[in-house]
Amino acid sequence: MITQPYRPAAYMMGSNPADSMNSMNNMNNMNMNNMGHIGNMGKMGMMPGMGTMGSMSAMPPQVSSGSPMMPGGTVVSTAAPVYEQSYVENIFRLNLGKVGTFYFTYENNKDWNAKVYTGVLEAAGRDHLIISDRATGQRIVLLMVNFDYATFDEPLVYQYPGVIGNPVGGRKG
Repeated sequence: MITQPYRPAAYMMGSNPADSMNSMNNMNNMNMNNMGHIGNMGKMGMMPGMGTMGSMSAMPPQVSSGSPMMPGGTVVSTAAPVYEQSYVENIFRLNLGKVGTFYFTYENNKDWNAKVYTGVLEAAGRDHLIISDRATGQRIVLLMVNFDYATFDEPLVYQYPGVIGNPVGGRKG
């Protein structure tokens, strides 16, 4: 058995890989046709009757991450835009620096079942809030699992996901 030498394939950036493969196949055929015969083995060291390996005429399509692909190789494009969902931590993140009153309930606590905190909203995560007391500068980390609701004395910045701009004719009070 005679093996072919390894030849890495190089593609130019931005080019169509299928076009590159076709031109490479044409170059290989030209080079092999001009080599002549090696002993009794014929082109590329193949014995008569062995057949030839099929040439690859097209590369698989480039698929963006998360796009579904059918068994035949067809890419199903999903045109549905992905919006950030409306969660309370996202509302808090839009309103960092504002003073609010935050109400929490702590179950099975004999000393204080419910507690109210007032402070400047410093940070908000998926499972926590960080507020600071203006008078003392003390920062408090509060867990969202105990969070009930919050009140603010000033308007909140709120952008509902998927809606561009603020609603016209907002609430007047």
